[in-house]
Amino acid sequence: MKMPDAAALLRCLLLAAVVPDPGGAAEVSVWSRSINSTQDAVFRKTLYANTTIYMRFRNDSGVCDRRLAFNISWYLRSSACYNEVFNTPNNRAISMFSLDHMLKDGWSGFYSQGFMFFENCSSLFMPKVYFSDFNPYQLLSSPESDSSNQTLAWPDKPDVSAVAKAWKDSPYLFIVKVQPIYRGPEEEEVGAELPNFAFTMNVEMRGPHDYSSPADWPLMMFFMVMCIVYVLFGALWLFWCVCYWRDLLRVQFWIGAVIILGMLEKAVFYSEYQSIRYRGDYVLGAVVFAELLSALKRSLARILVLIVSLGYGIVKPRLGTTVQHLVAVGLLYLLFSSVEGVLRVTGGFYGTVALLANLSLSLIDSCVMWWIFISLSQTTRLLKLRRNAVKLSLYQHFTNTLIFSVVASIVFIVWTTKVFQLVDCQRGWRNLWIDDAFWRLLFSTILLVIMVLLRPSANSQRFSHSPLIDEENEEEEAKEPMLNEAFEGMKMRGSKPDTNGSQKLLSKEDEDLKWVEENIPISVADVALPAMLDEEEEILKTKMERSKME
Repeated sequence: MKMPDAAALLRCLLLAAVVPDPGGAAEVSVWSRSINSTQDAVFRKTLYANTTIYMRFRNDSGVCDRRLAFNISWYLRSSACYNEVFNTPNNRAISMFSLDHMLKDGWSGFYSQGFMFFENCSSLFMPKVYFSDFNPYQLLSSPESDSSNQTLAWPDKPDVSAVAKAWKDSPYLFIVKVQPIYRGPEEEEVGAELPNFAFTMNVEMRGPHDYSSPADWPLMMFFMVMCIVYVLFGALWLFWCVCYWRDLLRVQFWIGAVIILGMLEKAVFYSEYQSIRYRGDYVLGAVVFAELLSALKRSLARILVLIVSLGYGIVKPRLGTTVQHLVAVGLLYLLFSSVEGVLRVTGGFYGTVALLANLSLSLIDSCVMWWIFISLSQTTRLLKLRRNAVKLSLYQHFTNTLIFSVVASIVFIVWTTKVFQLVDCQRGWRNLWIDDAFWRLLFSTILLVIMVLLRPSANSQRFSHSPLIDEENEEEEAKEPMLNEAFEGMKMRGSKPDTNGSQKLLSKEDEDLKWVEENIPISVADVALPAMLDEEEEILKTKMERSKME
């Protein structure tokens, strides 16, 4: 099989590495903000229709100045464009407060707004029903047209602490303004200094699937399915290992380790999304642990593909100095992958350190893939020279799988760039989860192919490195070119068969057999033959032991 052009593969892999990953941490649904002055707060989330937004206020300091009144106003805006909600900076989002029109022509959405007035802090901290009815929502008008007068009312009544309700599945921007008002003995005194105050504002968004969002729900289901898939992978691999434990190869232990780490990774991520669903927020330590575990699994996965490509245990009995290179690459990938993952989930993904980690990770990944295909090319060429059909078939299937994964990656990158990057309005926000799921599914497919190709069986040793056979093949390969060079330039004689010569050979063999029958007794042959066979077996065993010691 012809190997792909290495330069073209490198260009494709570099393209895959430099495209940014829009994915980030899962969306939370519960926020706590400390308020101690006139403040504005911005919240972003994709919501299901009929999701209710609650606001509660808690006095943590125990200080309550009854001369202070509070006017708390809010603004809820939905948009068909994901980038309008999640890519707008906070300072610009605050300027959109009370805006009744779209930012650009062709965009669409709705908005709703309202306010709550509290005469003193005691009424602020008391749970109550803020509105008799949910405030109606209106259609956003185009930038150059007049405001829309169309309002849509809610038939149901709000619960305690409920302020607004989502009208459709969409990305939402929720802005809250807190304005303290001083109400001293002389209300006409405009320049009076505000007394100190401090309280905590809790915002909660709960919908049909508890605290889960429509952007994260498919990803949670994906992790649940993948967790089951990896459990099946582990059970199948354990069954094979138990049945053929005498014939296990060293590379098969690597495969088992990657399966175990993949199972743990999917279970931890699924538990994280379950925690967000029922609690509204995640535990930071658990999220960081999940990212570190994922980084470790991805590092070992790349090393696994590399050692299979290098032919460890199949073509080469040992890797020699290559082990140091593998360890260095694995540690570097683990380091930068851990930094990138932790910064992404903690909200620091846009700093200089994050950019450096992302670029380094892309470069290491590209070098690893380049190394994989170069090693595969060399291993396949060596097996062709040795005429080892079984091992050559194995590596041809493995190479085809990797080529398919590269082609699928390029197609997917082009699609995601077109849908998520090169558009003015990102309407395909429901498919954002695919960007994370695709790469995990792609590696699981490669792992499944490796499991099938290198599965433990009664004939596992046909894939193992056999020193005597390989050395004989190498000697034959070395002799063949020398013979060809020695006879190169010699003219071929006539191809007419020499009947007299063949008759002489046959008569000579008959004479030798006749002499053996006449001079060597049958009993002597019966005794000598087993001894000769035993001696040959001892020689073969000695050669085998020497090759193992070397």
